[in-house]
Amino acid sequence: MTSEESTKDICNCRCIHESRVADATAHALPEHENLHIAQLFKAMGDANRLKVLWALEKEEMCVCDIAAFLKVSESAVSHQLRMLRQLQLVSNRREGQVLYYRLNDHHINELMLIALKHTRE
Repeated sequence: MTSEESTKDICNCRCIHESRVADATAHALPEHENLHIAQLFKAMGDANRLKVLWALEKEEMCVCDIAAFLKVSESAVSHQLRMLRQLQLVSNRREGQVLYYRLNDHHINELMLIALKHTRE
């Protein structure tokens, strides 16, 4: 990396705009919300977990269906679903011996659609 490349993303002088810093501070999220959102995006940042979420966007699926879709073991899918459930991205229901998963609410779908729209622009 050249020195020009290393400095192109910084100011050429040191000046702090106090009012802007104050506005950003006033608008900042509480730390626990910031951490939760970061965990949410981290979970959605894994390609297989994102595939699971997209698959569940249309209809609920059981672990066996998701494993067949991803071409991975049911154990691997179960591990991913556990993380998604803990972050409240998916929920489940049991019907006899079968455990079905679905997106937890419409906000998850909206997040994915916004990300897709951004990607395609």
